Amino acid sequence: MKVMEEVKESETYNVKEYVKHLSKIIEKRNPNEKEFHQAVKEVLDSLVPVLVKKPTYIQHAVLERMIEPERLITFRVPWVNDQGKVKVNRGFRVQYNSALGPYKGGLRFHPSVNASIIKFLGFEQILKNSFTGQPIGGGKGGSDFDPKGKSDLEIMRFCQSFMTELSKHVGPDIDVPAGDIGVGAREIGYMFGQYKKLKGAYEAGVLTGKGIGYGGSLGRKEATGYGTVYFVEEMLNNQGLSFNQSTVVVSGSGNVSIYAMEKAMDLGAKVVACSDSNGYIYDPNGINLDTVKQLKDVENKRIREYVKDHPDASFKKGSTGIWSIPCDIVLPCATQNELDEESANLLIANGIKAVGEGANMPSTLEAIDAFLDKGVLFAPAKAANAGGVAVSALEMAQNSSRLTWTQEEVDAKLKEIMTSIYRESMQASEEYGISGNLVAGANIAGFIKVADAMIDQGVI
Repeated sequence: MKVMEEVKESETYNVKEYVKHLSKIIEKRNPNEKEFHQAVKEVLDSLVPVLVKKPTYIQHAVLERMIEPERLITFRVPWVNDQGKVKVNRGFRVQYNSALGPYKGGLRFHPSVNASIIKFLGFEQILKNSFTGQPIGGGKGGSDFDPKGKSDLEIMRFCQSFMTELSKHVGPDIDVPAGDIGVGAREIGYMFGQYKKLKGAYEAGVLTGKGIGYGGSLGRKEATGYGTVYFVEEMLNNQGLSFNQSTVVVSGSGNVSIYAMEKAMDLGAKVVACSDSNGYIYDPNGINLDTVKQLKDVENKRIREYVKDHPDASFKKGSTGIWSIPCDIVLPCATQNELDEESANLLIANGIKAVGEGANMPSTLEAIDAFLDKGVLFAPAKAANAGGVAVSALEMAQNSSRLTWTQEEVDAKLKEIMTSIYRESMQASEEYGISGNLVAGANIAGFIKVADAMIDQGVI
């Protein structure tokens, strides 16, 4: 028995060295891409027990192939502003992995967009998409264009120029983009119109997140926020807890945040805070969601305006202070790395019970470790926020069959998918001796599906 244990320890050590070697290769080949390094490291560290148990993945160099994108496209996007001046931005599309289906992932328009951001998002998308049970691979794209402060005509001109180049690389059975930060129904509509004009064909399945009148799916707008809450509720229920009568803090105030708040409230939670890039509001009486929707969806105003209608609420500049508010559950739904180790420790000290990531990689690695070390229930982004791409895949299915499902049908399918994702993640964590660690469980469950498909399809 002792000899067998020593052999297993030796095998684990060798695999850890292999993983460490891969990490060094990634850093050397992709210098100064910290977000990409972070995303890959988090996954690689989780896969050690899988690689020990199934060395065939090492023999087939699955990881070496998976971490390298199949294709990374960069292009110039020239457009004309309202003053008649030519502006130039940079466009990106990473077609990361097509083992399970056509590339699928959103487009992000934000000044922070660069190759590192796009690659980290695309890499996460591979595993996230595999959870949905839909035939979709991983991809992501966007531009460093900032839609804030731009007129509708300026945004239209930019989107048309962006799609003029992107149209060469996408299609219903090739690559199906959707929305992300800075890209909503308006931007998708402009891009779809340009694609239709360039192709001379009505290919509804080339983009998801479209308007309901031309191939969009009911429930898509709510999907990421609702899906995050469905996943977290399943996680809470497994521990005898729930959203009912819990105090919740949600970062952000975009679609994901708004609909995460809405569903949490539906389940009996009291949401007391939300934020935007300028600061956060705290309302001890509970956030009035109608006011937030009016400010963000209709008037396009900053969240600080909330206090004008709600005198008991307060606004504080800066977003990090939101994590100082005592609560039971936090849903970080704004952007990557918004929740660091210091904030995590503050939340822990204040008695936090659960974290559900609605944004992509909103917690740093150090913050995640802090939560896990203290036994805080943690729902990782690639599992918890998969609801958006799940309903995007349902939109693709509706487009292909030329059918339209009701809001209730879509929501029921979404809840079923999110429940299944939770159970798969939990089962994987138990199978590999890390029961309850949903970060590792999600990485393992997603990886195995993609890895097996890659081996079946040969070295391509």
